[in-house]
Amino acid sequence: MIKVHIESIAKEAVEPYFEQWNELSEQIHKAHDLRNGEAKTLMEKGIDLFESCILNCSETAFQTINEKEDYEVLPINGMERLQFIKMRPGQYACFRQLDELFKELKKRLARLRIKL
Repeated sequence: MIKVHIESIAKEAVEPYFEQWNELSEQIHKAHDLRNGEAKTLMEKGIDLFESCILNCSETAFQTINEKEDYEVLPINGMERLQFIKMRPGQYACFRQLDELFKELKKRLARLRIKL
């Protein structure tokens, strides 16, 4: 298991990720409503943002997520859910799933801050 990097989960360190996601999720939702084909590209940015947050909050030297590893900061079934999202980033269901992962990650990081 790849452990959490304690200094990297400070609220000030992780909050920009969630602020960026809030802005991006509004754009993705709008793109799905308009069916203008931009949702997939925006979702790929969201996936990159989620992975960056996971990597920055973990004690790892890797630049990309290792799908064979467990990350302490990932929500329950996070890796499987992320793989599902990556297979079909243009689907609305994947957008909803990524949104839920961001919400659960925020809660998990708050719990880890209290615990550690």
